[in-house]
Amino acid sequence: MIAFFDALRHGLDAIPHLGKGMAIAYVLYLIGLTGWIMLQKREPVATLSWILSLAALPYIGLFIYYLLGPQKVKRQRLRRGRSRSGMEHYSSVCPPDADCTELAAIGQATTGLAPSSATEVEWLVDGAATYAALLEGINQARDHVNLEYYIFEPDHTGTAVRDALVAAAQRGVQVRLLLDAVGAGNIRAAFLKPLLEAGGEAVWFHPRQLLKPFKRPWLNLRTHRKLVVIDGLLAFTGGINITDEENEQRDPNAYRDLHMRLRGHVVRSLQLVFMEDWLYASGQDAQRFDQARLWPRETPTREDGSINAQVLVSGPDSGWETIHRLHVAAIHEAKHRVWLVTPYFVPGEAARMALTSAALGGLEVRLLVPKMSDSWFVTQAARSYFDELLQAGVKIYEYGPRMLHTKAFIADDEVCIVGTANFDHRSFRLNFELSMLLRDKDRVAELAGILDHEFDSATRVHNERNRGLWRHRLPEAFARLASPLL
Repeated sequence: MIAFFDALRHGLDAIPHLGKGMAIAYVLYLIGLTGWIMLQKREPVATLSWILSLAALPYIGLFIYYLLGPQKVKRQRLRRGRSRSGMEHYSSVCPPDADCTELAAIGQATTGLAPSSATEVEWLVDGAATYAALLEGINQARDHVNLEYYIFEPDHTGTAVRDALVAAAQRGVQVRLLLDAVGAGNIRAAFLKPLLEAGGEAVWFHPRQLLKPFKRPWLNLRTHRKLVVIDGLLAFTGGINITDEENEQRDPNAYRDLHMRLRGHVVRSLQLVFMEDWLYASGQDAQRFDQARLWPRETPTREDGSINAQVLVSGPDSGWETIHRLHVAAIHEAKHRVWLVTPYFVPGEAARMALTSAALGGLEVRLLVPKMSDSWFVTQAARSYFDELLQAGVKIYEYGPRMLHTKAFIADDEVCIVGTANFDHRSFRLNFELSMLLRDKDRVAELAGILDHEFDSATRVHNERNRGLWRHRLPEAFARLASPLL
């Protein structure tokens, strides 16, 4: 082996101007890499982080960035061809006489989805309650069941949902199942076969395409949405995936999480979100769908619902970062309190300034995160922000031992945002996310009661916490430094 490497070294030394050629190639690599990253027009700190990190990995850095680097998806842009699909009239503008707040106006301007209303919003705490309600809805479906999930495991919980979908399809209900190719990667064809044989459909969102050398793989761009629409009248969304890992009846250490069941006019917007994702992923023609079945006439009008509700969507197909923007705007609008519950807390500059300014201004600002999330890196990155937040007066709590997976936000007594988005760069920029903005005192009071119990079950973090250099401060600093690469 030593002789081989000696021969290789002598062979390389014999090549004329090898060192100069490699230096020129490295300079060209840096120029190409820098230009490519700069054209993404991300935050300067993120751009510099990518450039410096990949500059230390000559040539292989291009491959890493090709696979995992930020990408812009031209998926019919913000409204994704709504006018061409014939579905544009299902997202009406805010009526002139409606109470359209600044938050609602921002949401509509950045998503094209108008403020709406709900006749029913029910909070579902943890997986067991969520799966029971979901199975009940599927079993009562008459026309169609549309599902979109990030994680769908072929375990006990996943099989129970699959079997309910199969039974629905066998009685004539149209079943459409949209799965993320990464999050639901454990599913095999044999698991889906009974559903397909019963007449259901299953489509993968951003399937792996590593064998297509001239097309960038969308490995890093995932649908993180959890959405079910039944008969165009009933919808489910929130943070809970389909897995035993979130079912406390199967696993006593299952994630602590929150979901919601909705009825009313807002279901029309949720149906539109699903159909746009389905058309994008499946490539099917919108003209093949009977829109009267997707949006049935018996759907309540906006005036029928007493709960102000609006669908918020964000993803790499839009540069507005709608869900991020709405959180920051709601914090600035708050007058009394701001409560934030998230499993992954890696705030950007705007969110960090908003939270600390609210606390410095005398508002009650609470933050609840897991004591230890399912990502060591994200846990350390989150803790790197604690000192600044604590000094500003933010009350920080760590929940455990169960993994906290709830994504919820409350501003004052009548505004809340609940959905699939974590409070980090990935959710705000890379993932396709879905959240609900509600403006309703009764629903917020119910949510506050749920979250208050979580705070009571958590441990308060104080300024005088003991943090060693090697065990805590250095890992936190490193994780924070690398967090813009998310």
